[in-house]
Amino acid sequence: MSTTRLTIDHRTKEPARHPEKAHRQDNPIQRKPAWIRVKAPNHPVYHETKALIRDNRLVTVCEEAACPNIGECWSQRHATMMIMGDTCTRACSFCNVRTGQPLALDADEPRRVADAVAKLGLRHVVITSVDRDDLVDGGAEHFAEVIRSIRRAAPETTIEVLTPDFLRKPGGTEIVAAARPDVFNHNLETVPRLYPSIRPGARYYQSLRLLDRVKQIDPSIFTKSGLMVGLGETKPEIMQVMDDLRVADVDFLTIGQYLQPTVKHAAVESFVTPDEFAEYASIARAKGFLLVSATPLTRSSYHADTDFAALRAARQSATGAGLPA
Repeated sequence: MSTTRLTIDHRTKEPARHPEKAHRQDNPIQRKPAWIRVKAPNHPVYHETKALIRDNRLVTVCEEAACPNIGECWSQRHATMMIMGDTCTRACSFCNVRTGQPLALDADEPRRVADAVAKLGLRHVVITSVDRDDLVDGGAEHFAEVIRSIRRAAPETTIEVLTPDFLRKPGGTEIVAAARPDVFNHNLETVPRLYPSIRPGARYYQSLRLLDRVKQIDPSIFTKSGLMVGLGETKPEIMQVMDDLRVADVDFLTIGQYLQPTVKHAAVESFVTPDEFAEYASIARAKGFLLVSATPLTRSSYHADTDFAALRAARQSATGAGLPA
């Protein structure tokens, strides 16, 4: 858990977004190749979605993580809700989410999230969160209450959760799984060798155990995990992670290009080409994942609604019978 002192950003005169990174050496941000550049958002529905998010006092990972797909997704009324505040107790070197000491949980948040889901008319919604190592259960019960609230307000909406690892939070995984989300996503993010520098507050095998445990609790729940590339990993390392995920019976793998948020974050070591992403996708499909999304702009919740439909169809095709949505 982060115990950083309050640091002021002297440019804005406000608390620094990443105080733990303030004294790190700068990593110059490389110019992005043509296949990664996106247009600035200007669609009318984008602004409608933004207004609804503001009116309901919600936080989205789309904004907090500076997602490059925000214009496309919000123009289609797709927004990934980030619950439990905007401040994370960890300090991963790839992540743009604010770090520090979070505020207490907002008991009204599940209702507001559910109300926004209903107003947006979402077929599928992704709920994620900051890490909350300060909470006894890591926020698991809050996740469960958000799921229950959405079920009441929008019973036809399918629900995907993207959770923390619940490290040293016994029972956290079980609490969320018992609320029966349609998809339980937890990202490994990178290869084990890079965890000390990229994801120092996490443990690779804890994340694998979480995904495996969800399948043990309820095999009907789809499991999903994501990786970033371009951080210095090797192809054999990525293939080993794929094998580890298949041992845990993970259904869906996403792979996307890491993009450096600021000069204080981990440097981009390489821009992986579209052809290399296509090769990763082919390898992953051959290893038995029901669904794979591997492109430079792939993110965990990118095209999540259409991906869920494809995931369900893939399972039905593989088993020869349908399962409840």
